[in-house]
Amino acid sequence: MSTPADQTEAFHQRIDEALHNDQLRRNFRSALTGIMARRAEQFPDDAQLQALRDQARAVRANSLVRQPELLEQLETKLTGNGIQVHWAESPEQANAIIHTILDAAGAKTVVKGKSMVSEETELNHFLERRGIEVIESDLGEYIIQLAEEPPSHIVAPAIHKNRVEVAELFRRFHPEIPYTEDIDTLTQSARQILRNRFANADAGISGVNFAVAETGTLCLVENEGNGRLSTTAPRLHIAITGVEKVVEKLSDVPPLLEILTKSATGQPITTYFNMISRPRQPGELDGPEAVHLVLLDNGRSRIRVDEELLDTLRCIRCGACINHCPVYVQLGGHAYGTVYPGPIGLALEPQRVGIDKVGTLTSACTMCGACGEVCPVRIPLPKLINRLRAEAVDGQRSDAGLPGHGSLRKSGEAVTWRVWRQLYASPRLYRLFTWAATRLRALTPPRLGAWTRYRSAPKPASRPLRELVRQEGFRHE
Repeated sequence: MSTPADQTEAFHQRIDEALHNDQLRRNFRSALTGIMARRAEQFPDDAQLQALRDQARAVRANSLVRQPELLEQLETKLTGNGIQVHWAESPEQANAIIHTILDAAGAKTVVKGKSMVSEETELNHFLERRGIEVIESDLGEYIIQLAEEPPSHIVAPAIHKNRVEVAELFRRFHPEIPYTEDIDTLTQSARQILRNRFANADAGISGVNFAVAETGTLCLVENEGNGRLSTTAPRLHIAITGVEKVVEKLSDVPPLLEILTKSATGQPITTYFNMISRPRQPGELDGPEAVHLVLLDNGRSRIRVDEELLDTLRCIRCGACINHCPVYVQLGGHAYGTVYPGPIGLALEPQRVGIDKVGTLTSACTMCGACGEVCPVRIPLPKLINRLRAEAVDGQRSDAGLPGHGSLRKSGEAVTWRVWRQLYASPRLYRLFTWAATRLRALTPPRLGAWTRYRSAPKPASRPLRELVRQEGFRHE
């Protein structure tokens, strides 16, 4: 089993690889610059933007406060509508439930819409090991499935690849298609490849953007039409989502949808907005014969009981914090080594997976505050990341119950900071320290850990400020 030190070393290695991949960094810079510009165009009136952010925040905050009762209401409504509801505490349970449903239906082929929760559970690998073929129908997801890579972004999974790299993938896996680097032609080729998959698949799997408790409605936001085909063409539809996606009323959805699409891709609205409330009814010509919803906890209930960390669950998965993060644009998503990259990943993953496993991620933050400034539901991401940094090195017992609390604490660092605190708490000790530091400045070591890898080690001045002030004739009254 890997130790926190092993995790840190692996993280640093991924960072080094990303920083030395010039093409990767160009890809991210090109893509994210455009996304940020389009987002800015969608919000020309700052007062309207702030009002919309306040409204979206209030909707999500209310949903989280009332989550237990809303989930019960959601289950009642969905069941009444003919949708079967399943509860999963862990990724393993969620995967087992989905496999059982597919097995009972005799399903051997699955078309799958985009779903970050299924990435949490590693559903594709789980089903493939059991003889079920899974085809990602989102173009970006299909591309990285061919490349055997995880998503690099929660909205644009293949954002790290340029058109030449995508064209090479298509040439390798679909040699029957004429080689081209034209984006529109590549998109048309993918559409033709996937068309028969939709028609012949035994089942479709999708994520959920919002689950409405009032009406028992599953809302899916997408641009390509693949989500709609995945949920209507096969005879069986299975949706999977986290328990935090529930909202109280249908009227809560419009402000969330508006700020989600504008924040994510700079669009006024997405091409498709799907509302699923029931399976196919008698006399209807399309739609699945059976619909199932799997509600996954996977640590969310534990996060929810902490009054501060609860804010993490307001996330609507727009990716705006990622798009504006100066660290992410240099590294890309794969360097993080987690399902959720960027600022939201730094806040969520240590809580979900454990500080002892991915707590080092919080060091990949400059505390510039850009993520908090653009978050459409006002998640205070810098504050949460700083809290998790403190949790990682705290020597006291944590009432929050965060897994891996204090696992990154180093005794040498702890002693250093205790000494530092004592020096600054005592004027006499501080004067003695500064006097000694200036007189012994020649003994300053040339290396001070990783900080001096690219910098010169600072030396104390030849005389402390107190002496210089006295020399000028100033006296403390």
